[in-house]
Amino acid sequence: MTRTSDNNATSGISRRTFCKGAAVLGVWGGLASFGLTSCAPHSTSDGLASSAPWKAGTYTADVTGHNAPYTMTVTFSDNAITAIDTSANQESLGVGADALKALTDQVIENQTINIDTVTGATLSSMSLQEGLKECADQAGALDALEEAPAPAKPEVKPSYDTDVCVVGGGGSGLAAAIAAVQAGASVIVLEKCGITGGSTNVSEGALNAVDPERQEKQGIEDSIETFYETTMKGGHDKGTPELVHYLTDNALDSVHWLESLGVEFKDECGSATGSLGERSHYPATPSGNTYIRSFQQFVSDNADKITILNDMQAKELITDAGGAVVGVKALYDETEDVTVNAKAVIIATGGFGANVEYRQSVNDGVWKEVVLDDSIGCTNIKPCAQGEGLALAEGAGAELIGLSDIQLHPCGTPGTGLMEDIRTSGRNRIFVNKEGNRFVNEGAERDVLCKNIFAQPDGTYWVVVNKLRYPDPDEPDENGATINNMLGLQHIVTGETVEELAGAMDVDAANLQAAIDAYNAVVGGGTDEFGFVANNTADAAMTEGPWYACRKVPTVHHTMGGIHVNVESEAVSADGAVIPGLYAAGECTGGIHGSNRLGGNAIADCMTFGRNAGTNAAAYALA
Repeated sequence: MTRTSDNNATSGISRRTFCKGAAVLGVWGGLASFGLTSCAPHSTSDGLASSAPWKAGTYTADVTGHNAPYTMTVTFSDNAITAIDTSANQESLGVGADALKALTDQVIENQTINIDTVTGATLSSMSLQEGLKECADQAGALDALEEAPAPAKPEVKPSYDTDVCVVGGGGSGLAAAIAAVQAGASVIVLEKCGITGGSTNVSEGALNAVDPERQEKQGIEDSIETFYETTMKGGHDKGTPELVHYLTDNALDSVHWLESLGVEFKDECGSATGSLGERSHYPATPSGNTYIRSFQQFVSDNADKITILNDMQAKELITDAGGAVVGVKALYDETEDVTVNAKAVIIATGGFGANVEYRQSVNDGVWKEVVLDDSIGCTNIKPCAQGEGLALAEGAGAELIGLSDIQLHPCGTPGTGLMEDIRTSGRNRIFVNKEGNRFVNEGAERDVLCKNIFAQPDGTYWVVVNKLRYPDPDEPDENGATINNMLGLQHIVTGETVEELAGAMDVDAANLQAAIDAYNAVVGGGTDEFGFVANNTADAAMTEGPWYACRKVPTVHHTMGGIHVNVESEAVSADGAVIPGLYAAGECTGGIHGSNRLGGNAIADCMTFGRNAGTNAAAYALA
């Protein structure tokens, strides 16, 4: 099996060409939820070379996961592992948490600790490997379990035939695949990682749409035209008007389509960071993984029509003599060539935000004054944000546009760039610098927020909230995190009073109180020097402790450039000609968000243009 790093840079890149040959990524594994695995192992004594019985019992190990340390337990009989409990982990749903579940199932089933890492969840996988080895050593079972053979990888066929092949099993890819099935097509999805759902799993899940049913109950005045104008303005009027119109006109249909697949949304709309409006729909259960769980259920229910092949790196698009795309050449587990013959292909491979070399090579746009090297993190899962789909499309003749339009987000965790702990989305929070002073309109666009953050001492700041945002420290927020967990991990600081919080933050208490007072004055009907306006129905004065603060930095979040597509999601060449049989959707496309994406428009884009690509690809394939 393949062991890979979480970051694979692409070398030899020119200004406008994404070169081919990116490293193969992926490790197999079917994934579900996480928790306690306990079952009767197969052939518990077969193949286990041990000269003495193991010391039966339950053993613990403290390990370090991707998101936080946790304690795992492993139970042994005198000759077998009988249970593994990793339920104390705080790994991301759909990513690390699912990898832990898949790998514990493998260990119990195969009675071995020779398990590989799941690409896309490498650190989570390594934490399980570490704990298994430690517990096995305590039980006197280490030598036997190390000698036991590794699980065999699932077999794949050398070739497949299908109506539509989707490259990328993230949010947009799965939306496209399901829409194609609903339009009558057979579908194969190629996913390079061992997880399904890509970076949608770790998104907050905000989906912007004008929704009179919800918004009118909240007293929110909105319209599709306002949504369109706001999206164009937020993107500095660089978005392609017909694409933006399609997004804003059809986003509510995406909400209803998701609901038809079992997704439940909260009754009220909110405001994602930099959304410039109160139209963000949030899933009722934590994060964007909600969408992926519903998609996985559809795949399970329609297994005769749709197949997901994990650990499958697409290497090249197959074209016929006329230039039409008729399939994909792929590599399974870095060793086996696989060909998928298809009547239409949809590229949905995500952006290139985690490809440090490439993103810096094209960085002459809005962030040209900032070096986007390894000192700047990325919010996306690294193997899922390398941008290989751009090379695939370009190899078939498609044009790449807007590559310099790279977005930074203000909610990065120092050191990693991941969006963790207290998020900047929503309202009733203030941003203060290391001196305790407010420095920006917290409701501004993301590029405005980040430019102001970079201007602060050390390029960092604190997001400050209080009991208004977190009334119960044990109640999970929309991302599944609790205040007490954050405090236990020492990711945030707290104080019963503003003065106590200032002490924990090491900022001037008078400055911090003045910042809070200024914010409250605007909520009460006043104005401030930054242009903040209390125009959100959730706005309220922050007055009562406890208070909480979390340090943040800007982080690479979204790449707006990519494959040139038309309003039918067909890939287009530099001379404006459609590439027959080739479609694209999601972050791998360009032209929709201009040079700055509004918060909440990414999921709207993935679902709306994913459905569009799937429906149109199916119609083309079945014609």
